[in-house]
Amino acid sequence: MSYPHPRYLGATGEINATFRPASTAPDFVSAGSGTAFHYLATTASSDGDFGLYRVDMGPEPGGPTTHFHRTMSESFFVLSGTLRLFDGERWIDGTAGDFLYVPPGGLHAFRNESGEPVSMLMLFTPGAPREAYFEGISELAGMDDEQRAEFF
Repeated sequence: MSYPHPRYLGATGEINATFRPASTAPDFVSAGSGTAFHYLATTASSDGDFGLYRVDMGPEPGGPTTHFHRTMSESFFVLSGTLRLFDGERWIDGTAGDFLYVPPGGLHAFRNESGEPVSMLMLFTPGAPREAYFEGISELAGMDDEQRAEFF
């Protein structure tokens, strides 16, 4: 495997880094579950390279059912708590420091079933605009099948 082609061709570099303090309030909190989403790096801010999100789930059970993505990989890094991770074959209790990588097409799911809060990082590569998905997922319960299909 070779190194990627250069994307920056300047001679001196630029001052263009972005810092986000840990104390920054969540960008979105789901009214239904109280899950807090921190948009650390979005598709827009990473120029499509990746999307990185910190997700803080409350103690209530919740998480998506088994699914896969055709266009992107998804990675999970558990920061705190116990998160149930499905790797396509089995459920694993992930704890602080555990990591799961799911390539495109890989079956996966995650759930908080611990009764305690869970915090994780979710990484999507290449980037995809996930913010509208996070903000709209709580509305699924009130949608009919056609609306749900359009949302997904």
